[in-house]
Amino acid sequence: MTDSMHAVRYHELGDEEVLEYEMAPIPEPEADEVLIRVEAAGVNPIDWKTRDPENVGLGQNVRNANEDAPFPITPGWDVSGSVEALGEDVSSWEEGEEVYGMLRFPTLAGTYAEYVTAPADEIARKPSSLSHSEAAAVPMVSLTAWQALFDAADVSDGDRVLVHAAAGGVGHMAVQFAHEHDAHVIGTASGSNEAYLRDLGIDEFVNYREENFEEVLDPVDVVIDPVGGETLTKSFEVLTDGGVLVSLLREPEQDKADQYNVDGELVFVEPNAEYLNQIRALIDDGDVSPHIRETLPLEEAAEAHRLVAKGHGRGKVVLTVN
Repeated sequence: MTDSMHAVRYHELGDEEVLEYEMAPIPEPEADEVLIRVEAAGVNPIDWKTRDPENVGLGQNVRNANEDAPFPITPGWDVSGSVEALGEDVSSWEEGEEVYGMLRFPTLAGTYAEYVTAPADEIARKPSSLSHSEAAAVPMVSLTAWQALFDAADVSDGDRVLVHAAAGGVGHMAVQFAHEHDAHVIGTASGSNEAYLRDLGIDEFVNYREENFEEVLDPVDVVIDPVGGETLTKSFEVLTDGGVLVSLLREPEQDKADQYNVDGELVFVEPNAEYLNQIRALIDDGDVSPHIRETLPLEEAAEAHRLVAKGHGRGKVVLTVN
């Protein structure tokens, strides 16, 4: 193996045009890390939000968490690939094993590259039923959905769960997880996504372009909101007394939560290999599957960022590396 690799990096903040496909040094794993040969990297909204200096929401939060990180920066947190080398203290993995994970978040990870180092305890065995491209689409959105539903909201059998932007990256996984846990699942999306979401397991559908969800729905126990703005504010109106509103963008207003006697939660996703193992089992049992919106080669990362930044897409965009 040589000491250099192809990677996508940016040398300054800016729009997608700052992304450069170039040569970079292959990183060396620390004692508790592994080196992964990357086969595919998932593309998430936070990837472009962190790169874009005009994003003052989650992007600013992640930039603040990495304020001492030097340029150039390699974006990306989601990865699927194989273990290439082991740190001296790692005994839990063997070279050649296929793995997937969301690395280090919110600390920079750099998965848009041919090789990336990963903490050995943040990766899990790749679902055997998925290709690397499909597996790379799973970690961040699935961990976000899982932590929102079960850590923040403690969803259980029979709960009425409303998932906004249900056809999106987090949404389409949240719908499937809630359905598998015997919740009554309601999804909001455009009309063109109704049949797709019915297939994923929703029980009720709201076309947000034609209906106001707060006017047509019976009360729900849990709301999962990756949208924010008016959607977040209006979601208080549909919750039952003691219900839970989980936001993925900003802290729900405490005075609103008090007014409606509900619990407002913000989920900022964290790496969790144990959850990835549970998610892998659901995938390999055929109960859950990721949807790939588009697959692009690594050198077209700028186009991938454009697609994701537009929003309103079904499922995930993935970069293939090798």
